[in-house]
Amino acid sequence: MSNTTYQLIALAIYFAAMVGIGIWAKSKNKSLDDYVLGGRSLSPTAAALSAGASDMSGWLLMGLPGALYITGLAEAWIAIGLTIGAWLNWKFVAPRLRAYTEVSSNSVTVPSFFHNRLRDSRGIIRIFAALVILIFFTFYVSSGMVAGGVFFQSSFGGNYHTGMLLVAGITVAYTLFGGFLGATYTDVVQGLLMLTALIVLPIMALIYVGGFSGLESTIESVNPTALSLFAGTTLLGILSSAAWGLGYFGQPHIIVRFMGLRSAQDATAGRRIGITWMVATLVGAMSAGLIGIAYFARHPEATLTDATNAESVFLDMSQILLHPLLAGFVLAAVLAAIMSTLSSQLIVCSSALAEDLYKLTSGGKELSDAKGLWLGRAGVLVVSIIAGLLAWNPDSSVLSLVSFAWAGFGAAFGPIVILSLYWRKLTAAGAVAGMVAGAITVFVWGYNEVLSGYMYEIVPGFLVNLLFAYLVSVATYKGDSAATHEINEEFDRAVELSR
Repeated sequence: MSNTTYQLIALAIYFAAMVGIGIWAKSKNKSLDDYVLGGRSLSPTAAALSAGASDMSGWLLMGLPGALYITGLAEAWIAIGLTIGAWLNWKFVAPRLRAYTEVSSNSVTVPSFFHNRLRDSRGIIRIFAALVILIFFTFYVSSGMVAGGVFFQSSFGGNYHTGMLLVAGITVAYTLFGGFLGATYTDVVQGLLMLTALIVLPIMALIYVGGFSGLESTIESVNPTALSLFAGTTLLGILSSAAWGLGYFGQPHIIVRFMGLRSAQDATAGRRIGITWMVATLVGAMSAGLIGIAYFARHPEATLTDATNAESVFLDMSQILLHPLLAGFVLAAVLAAIMSTLSSQLIVCSSALAEDLYKLTSGGKELSDAKGLWLGRAGVLVVSIIAGLLAWNPDSSVLSLVSFAWAGFGAAFGPIVILSLYWRKLTAAGAVAGMVAGAITVFVWGYNEVLSGYMYEIVPGFLVNLLFAYLVSVATYKGDSAATHEINEEFDRAVELSR
């Protein structure tokens, strides 16, 4: 059989497994709450691996190795910042959010938690938060579909639209029927596949470059500063890169995993498992980039497919060093990174449509279990169709907005999540003011070349949000109202439940 045939067999096995998990998860969904949060039944392992897999996307296997191949270890500061941010998120947000969302009217989405926690009688914060989710994630989902199409085009020389429709169709299928549990347990498999690929390939490549001693000498002969964390960096540049970690506090598709845990106490085990997975995969990805420098220097007959950005270094080495069937599973690992993020974002969009916007516009009317399930599935389908139309043109300018999504969510939601959990005096008016100010700051700062070159836009956006939320809350806080007494009682119960 040809190499391509072996690779297609591996991808077919992977696709079949994903659809099978989605069909299995379908039987577990009895209501909209099950569909969007899995009945709060996630084990620490499932929550940790699914949060990690849905977070990393194709950047882990393509962008990060390529950056280290081109520049060296100085590019690792983003990975360091992300690891610190993820640890803090698991430590301080996960247990309190799991407890508080249950205490506060059993909130199953981030917008509904803000609404219930802050007693927003007019529903302004819930509507605004849901719209932010739909806008940013529709672009995000579109970019994932584009990545799937480009992947098939570059890996097999196939048609872009065929690849896009195949990746999108399979992801939508298992998400449409499996819901939150389908997305979560496919994420678990995808996370394990990514971990395996990022351990096996660097070890294989290390053997081919003569072990650690041969690796170091060859890298230094090609790029003398490649193994330095500080070469070519500035303190401001390091802080700006590490600030990516701030984004974790406001990413709905990640923190919803915390809400789905069986209990707040499970967050401790989840943190240990999740950070272990994250460190292992990041080290593997960075190792692949650095070892790639030595490998291609020692084997000049081998060439990079992507000579400009070197984002193909991981894939190229897998095609050269591994059996075609194993190389096919490495290709599946890249698809896993794309599809795990895609499915998680679809579920969050679905919940924003069905749980937040629909219930508010229908006057809060309760849905039957059957109608809720189909409404959730309709939400997945609607967002998928819109994102697919946006992704049909791979050069669409809409993709330029994707780089703002991480900063946008981090700056709009992150401070409000933290203040909601740890400051009882936050008000609905303060939260709305902070969210709006943070989102606007990200867009203004990010579109200004001078400002964005000076500092990543999440930093000013996050700080502006905190400032507005604090000042407006202090001005609008009513300490003697009945609503405030209810909020204080809930706050105390959440603190106790999270211990």
